[in-house]
Amino acid sequence: MKNKTIVIVLGEPKSTFVEILLKVFNKKFLKKNSYKIIIVGSRKIFDNEIKKLNKSLTIKTFSEKFYNLKKNKILFLDIPYNQNKNKGNRDYLNRCFDKGLYLIKKFKFRAFINGPISKSNFLKGKYPGITEFIAKKTKSKNEVMLIFNQKLSVSPLSTHIPIKDVTNKVKKKFIIKKILEINKFYKTYLKIRPRIAITGLNPHCESFKGINKEKKEIIPAIKYLSKKQVRIFGPFSADTIFMKTNKKKYDVVFGMYHDQVLSPMKTLYGFDAINITLGLPFIRITPDHGPNFKMYGKNKSNPKSLIEAFKFITRYVK
Repeated sequence: MKNKTIVIVLGEPKSTFVEILLKVFNKKFLKKNSYKIIIVGSRKIFDNEIKKLNKSLTIKTFSEKFYNLKKNKILFLDIPYNQNKNKGNRDYLNRCFDKGLYLIKKFKFRAFINGPISKSNFLKGKYPGITEFIAKKTKSKNEVMLIFNQKLSVSPLSTHIPIKDVTNKVKKKFIIKKILEINKFYKTYLKIRPRIAITGLNPHCESFKGINKEKKEIIPAIKYLSKKQVRIFGPFSADTIFMKTNKKKYDVVFGMYHDQVLSPMKTLYGFDAINITLGLPFIRITPDHGPNFKMYGKNKSNPKSLIEAFKFITRYVK
């Protein structure tokens, strides 16, 4: 089936992503993997990493005319990279993403993985993050960041924006749209009606200087969603919702801003989580960590998050 294909964009040229990808591509993985894999990026960079890690890997050159090979085959679509010509890597990364998203659209593939990118080098402030970049490229209107773990996932209402701008994003309509997308995702892929806890914006959900976002925006959103048969609870104070007795009760904690939910999530689970973008025409996943430039070439990077990405696709993206 054409849908049984994963498109992988390598991301930053000097990140640890190729290293962790090659650590995942062992004999056991290739034997069990039921998907074809198309890698988009610099073949030269990829082959250099194969030599460094002393790996043996059979790779076929991708062609749209004969891509339909057996499962567990790896195909490569080469995007040449010239460090002198590709200032800041932006041109190279744009070509990689454009080609990867083109393949997803043309062949209606269901899964897309990209290696981490540097927002400051690549996005240059034009987009808050890669989540919004891909949403714009695919003309998607309601993208949602979900940091997924089987035990507990989190999702922020606002992503990579300054704290001073968060309050303006706390609106009933935005909360409703994103919660409905999360609910749809869990029902579609995990076949469950998730239990969603929602945090307040302020400490202890209190009002300050007469402004109470909890009463004005968050609680009305909860009431509306409850009428739509969404299992939603709160608002809860963010300083207690992640306590052991609380986090066992819910599948997702939905917060008002990035660090409110991602900081405790990474403290609890480390690399045992994946970043999924909801609201796209396909499942897009990236490991829940950055390019890690400082670790490049040291062969010490942990592939746990990428392993979880492949596990999720194999188990749920049918």
